[in-house]
Formats: sequence, C-alpha cells, structure tokens
Amino acid sequence: MAKIHFVDHKGETRTVDVENGATVMEAAIRNSIPGIEAECGGACACATCHVYVDEAWREKVGSPTPMEEDMLDFGFDVRPNSRLSCQIKVSDELEGLVVATPERQA
Repeated sequence: MAKIHFVDHKGETRTVDVENGATVMEAAIRNSIPGIEAECGGACACATCHVYVDEAWREKVGSPTPMEEDMLDFGFDVRPNSRLSCQIKVSDELEGLVVATPERQA
C-alpha cells in the first residue's frame, strides 16, 4: 500500500492510501478526487485522467508508452511530465507519489 498525494489546480492536496496493483486513476475515482473524470474507465482510450507527475517522481514512475503518448495528444495543457493516471500502477516504490490535476480535462 502506498500514500498518493493529489494536488488540484488550486493547490489543495488530498492524500489517499492505495493498494498495490491498483492504478492512480482507480484510486482517484474510489476517493472522489476532483479533476479526474476517467471517461473510458482506464482503457487508455481517452485523456480524461491526465495528471502531472511531480518532477521528483518522473524517473520512478517511468515514461509513457507510445499508445499513452498518442492519447495525451488529446489532453488539455500537456507538459513533459504529463501522464495518464490509468497507466500508473501503484506499488510500494510509489509511496509518497505526488501528482497534480490540470485545470480541466480534455
């Protein structure tokens, strides 16, 4: 289990405990995190679970796959640290992960 910190576009932080094997998107939906819509349910078929991975965590989280990069093209205000939260699997190594939600989803 890992604690994940979600920071909204206004700077408010919500911290949730997430079981290993779940995705960051699943944790956001289960905990009613504002700013994560997840219209496709985690199938990497939309960009409505877009988050910004804190710079300190980018290497540990890893890079997006080519399919994820294609979907990010549809995201709002995509940045170098953008990821789809449905593609980030939680593990003990992500204890303390910080992600931020954009002002709006695509």
